[in-house]
Amino acid sequence: MLETTTTATRELTYAEAIREAIRQAMEQDERVFLLGEDVGVYGGAFGVSAGLIDQFGEERIRDTPISEAAIAGACIGAALTGMRPIGEIQFMDFVTLSMEQLVLQAAKLRFMFGGKATVPFVLRMPGGAGTGAAAQHSESLENWFVHVPGLKVVMPSNAYDAKGLLLAAIDDDNPVIFIEHKLLYKTKAHVPEEMYRIPLSQTNIARQGTDLTVVATSLMVQRALQAADILAEDGIEIEVVDPRTLNPLDDQPIFESVKKTGKVLIVHEAVGTGGYGGEIAARIAASEAFDYLDAPIRRLTGLDIPIPYNRTLEYHTVPQVENIVAEARKLVKGEY
Repeated sequence: MLETTTTATRELTYAEAIREAIRQAMEQDERVFLLGEDVGVYGGAFGVSAGLIDQFGEERIRDTPISEAAIAGACIGAALTGMRPIGEIQFMDFVTLSMEQLVLQAAKLRFMFGGKATVPFVLRMPGGAGTGAAAQHSESLENWFVHVPGLKVVMPSNAYDAKGLLLAAIDDDNPVIFIEHKLLYKTKAHVPEEMYRIPLSQTNIARQGTDLTVVATSLMVQRALQAADILAEDGIEIEVVDPRTLNPLDDQPIFESVKKTGKVLIVHEAVGTGGYGGEIAARIAASEAFDYLDAPIRRLTGLDIPIPYNRTLEYHTVPQVENIVAEARKLVKGEY
């Protein structure tokens, strides 16, 4: 089933929407199970899996040893033998310990077996700064995975998308890296109770505008929307574009938006060097949208430094609403 058009009146938090997606998928398909560190009685590092062990038991909500390599490896092995596991990494930073399993194994096995084997699992992980968790618990490493053929990379920016994208990811026959921003867990949105899927590779226009295209990911979508409200008071209407799935990327809506506005600002939390914004900029420059540009393509990204523990320094390390407002005004006013 594709994205629903049902009008919902109830609201769920981002965390609750993810929990509901996991619960509904497990109720529908006995091959689906959850594994990770403290996902059982404790309910996960951020409480996302709270209560699921009471419904499904220890066989399907499995607490693992403190080994990210083991979590990823178990997902791969289970997927190859017919299961559809959902793995959880407590903090995105720790996924570095599972890179061999993900990059050399999960991403390549379907190709190496000529399509005769599939590796259907989802690896969930909370990323991003803003909680004062310092340099080893606050990173945005999505582009590491975008660079690897065979891995799909999803970054939902709201509760509605989180449920629909996770259900689609669980259905997918390929390994999916599912990145949840820690600051989004408590945010709310309308989320239908029924199961619905948002196709992986369907860019969303989060807000219509005519003066500037802002392509943003994850938490930065919400900050771009806040910036849009501020700019609208000055008569500046920005269009906010949310890719939702970074790989594979549905890039045509981005091109169409740039053709409409003639200006583009790309915003993401990860550091600028080697960041995803460079990929989007390159695609725009190589597309028909390039001829419509009235200003240089601009990027607003995290600084090329580890995330500081000091909360004031942390705040200035990643893009904030006021930074988006300032950059947008410069572009619209032709100050570059």
